[in-house]
Amino acid sequence: MSKSNLATDFSETESGRGSAALANICVVLSHTSHPGNIGAAARAMKTMGLSDLRLVNPDVFPSEVATARASGATDLLDSARVFTTLEAAISDCVYVVGSSARGREFAGETMDVRSACVNAIEQTANGKIAIVFGCEMSGMTNAEVSLCQTLAFIPANDAYSSLNLGSAVQVFSHELRMAAGLTKGYAASEFQLATQDEIERMFAHMEHALTVSGFFNPQNPKRLFPRLRRLFNRTRLEKEEVDIFRGILRTLEEKSAKDTSQ
Repeated sequence: MSKSNLATDFSETESGRGSAALANICVVLSHTSHPGNIGAAARAMKTMGLSDLRLVNPDVFPSEVATARASGATDLLDSARVFTTLEAAISDCVYVVGSSARGREFAGETMDVRSACVNAIEQTANGKIAIVFGCEMSGMTNAEVSLCQTLAFIPANDAYSSLNLGSAVQVFSHELRMAAGLTKGYAASEFQLATQDEIERMFAHMEHALTVSGFFNPQNPKRLFPRLRRLFNRTRLEKEEVDIFRGILRTLEEKSAKDTSQ
């Protein structure tokens, strides 16, 4: 098997593990007051590859407002499970992380969202993991906090640290995806680099074109071409770019020749 195939297989294996880890994460929204926030949370989850949404006594659900805010993530709303208590919602979980913007009298551990999500992904090897969010107005109750092993906070501006519920779910979802190693995105287009010979030919062509146009005086060169070389050496010229420059230079030569013959 070639090295490239090995790298591809490894990448696919890592992607599979990451997706499996995310499948073992559930997001629990407790006592959500506005249905739009449920839809926003569903959208945030789906964009990051999470799919298990659980609701504890939402004020309104199902809701057309939630569906509208989900913006295509209605499958998560359709499969969402509704529970009467948080205890019931997390009964199958082996590790529970609560989202809290403020400090609590809490016997367990506290950590920032990034560290908590790394820990949560590691714990998915042992079973289902819950990320719990309290109601919009007051957050998690003390009773709900007592059910968590970890409290996680999103580092924010001390003077204004309040996040919308959907935004908070988005931050956690993103950090979970990063912790799962699912960082692949689109790649920049690849172009063929110019060879040194092609670049040297371009400089020779440039010197001739600038000379016949009257811009460059070979008898008094000063530092024009050393500076031009430094300019072009700050990047790796591509073959297509060299061809473009030489096309410009040919046009300059033709224009200079036409002006001279008139």
